[in-house]
Parts: sequence; C-alpha cells; structure tokens
Amino acid sequence: MLDIAGKWVLLTGASRGVGRQVAGALADKGCHLILHSRNREHTADLVAEFQARGLTVHTLEAEFSDQEQVIALGKEALRISGGIDILYNNAAIMAPFHEDIFITEAGEYALSFQVNTVAPITLCNLVLPGMMQRKFGRVVNLTSGIKDQPQLMAYAASKAALDKYVYDMAPHLKDTGVTMNLLDPGWLRTDLGGPQAPNAVESVLPGALVPVLLEDGSSGKFFAAQDYA
Repeated sequence: MLDIAGKWVLLTGASRGVGRQVAGALADKGCHLILHSRNREHTADLVAEFQARGLTVHTLEAEFSDQEQVIALGKEALRISGGIDILYNNAAIMAPFHEDIFITEAGEYALSFQVNTVAPITLCNLVLPGMMQRKFGRVVNLTSGIKDQPQLMAYAASKAALDKYVYDMAPHLKDTGVTMNLLDPGWLRTDLGGPQAPNAVESVLPGALVPVLLEDGSSGKFFAAQDYA
C-alpha cells in the first residue's frame, strides 16, 4: 500500500459522518490536512485533537451552494499547501424524499447539482493540473449506490453526473501518476443516510481509503466501501 505520510489532503465535508471518519484515518496515516466544513467551528475539535498529536491541520469554510466560495476554497487550499496531493470530495446534500415520483422541483435539482456535482468537479479541475505536473495525485469522489428510487431523483441524478465526469476524465489521467476514482460509502447511519440505514458510519473504513492507497495507477473505478467492512 502507498505511503501517504506528509501528503497534503483537502477533505470536504470533514465535520461529521463519512468525512469525520476519513479525517481520522488520514490523520493516522500522517497526512497534512486541510479540513473543509460550512463553519470552522464544526471542525474545531478535530483540529485540537490532531494538533495535539503533532499533525499539520488547517480548516477552511465554504458553502458549496455558492460557486464563488467553492473556487475561493480551492485556491486557498492550494496557497496553503503549495499543491494538493489528495483531494477527497465527500461533501454532499440529500434531496427531499417525494412520495409522488412525478414531481420535478427545479430548485431541488439545481441545488443538488451545484453542491453534489459542480462543486466537486470545480475542485477537481483546480487541483488536477498541479497533480499532473508533479506526477502524483489521488482524487476520490464520493458517489452513491442508490438506484430504483425516483423519490430521490435530484440527489441520484446529481451523483450520476459526477460519475460521468470521473469516467470521462479517467482516460486523460493514464500514465500521469494521478488517479481519480469513485467511492460508494454504502447506506450509513449519518445525517445524510438517516437513522434507518443498516450500516454504522464506522463501517466506511477501511474501504474509504482503498482508492487513495492503491498503487496500480488505475482511474475511473467504482469502489464500494462495504466490500471491505
């Protein structure tokens, strides 16, 4: 497995759920961390914990429904780090559940696509050129295994669009030292997944780190964290 100690990580949605689990796992690997949340106060306890362990950690805040804030986040992360080595696009929002499957709420689609699709793609496009120049990088975009649920179509469609970006970008990363892959964390008991989900949030590990640690250079793959639980 790849040694990522000392690598600079930008992790979005780090304050809770999957993001918090991944933050801890990357800290254990000795990474330099840039933790994103909508409010810095939400990651204050993680900062205190990691700094007490002698780790380098920074926090940034941004609202992903605001594209200007997304761009500013990416640029500030690059300024702090001098170059992001690992981008972990975890932040996302869930669309409302509609019993009537023929409802199309345009605003819900627009918001879902901005937060779940446009924002992570924007961060990818900001960090990938530097990764390719340095001949090293790992990008993980969280996706979803959700299917056959048109009640949640705004969310599902936004994740499918992100998948398409990864699959189409992957061939352009061949032999660059940079990989970009998808991770389905599974249905977890989180704020996003809800209390009825079958899996504890802790079960996302160790699978959540598999696409970061692989050394085979492959991109455009779909990883399911529950396969490794």
